[in-house]
Amino acid sequence: MKLRFRHAGFSSTILKWTALLLSVVLVGCTSLAGEPTYQDKGVAVNGYDIVAYFTEQQPVKGKAEYSSQYNDVQWLFSSELNQTIFERDPQYYVPQYGGYCAYGMSKGFVVDTEPSAFTILNNKLYLNYSLGVRETWLKDTAVYIERADKNWSKKIAK
Repeated sequence: MKLRFRHAGFSSTILKWTALLLSVVLVGCTSLAGEPTYQDKGVAVNGYDIVAYFTEQQPVKGKAEYSSQYNDVQWLFSSELNQTIFERDPQYYVPQYGGYCAYGMSKGFVVDTEPSAFTILNNKLYLNYSLGVRETWLKDTAVYIERADKNWSKKIAK
């Protein structure tokens, strides 16, 4: 079915408004979905308590009774206190690159992570695929972070 308009400018105006409306809707949906997060069966970062990386300087397995939803993903915590801390400022604790391997992201790859292969640098949590990969990553974190930041920006822009 073909629609015809009496005024020639009317159809171009409708197209412009439709395009504008679609772009607003698409941008809104993207921001609502949040950044991609490494998860297994809907649980972020292998079910480890990301606050514990900061407070205990080690990976601590989270418990189902202490969980929060953030960016459409379930985050587990080892205590009610850590859950509360996270809920006050989740963006502070969420690992860089959504919990995917920092070194892998510097190479443009989305790779899962090992909970014990972590580093906190400048109050940011970075996870890596393995302890061996972490050792490589630690040799030049500034360069790897710069590259990973650029690659992550491209990944989340898709």
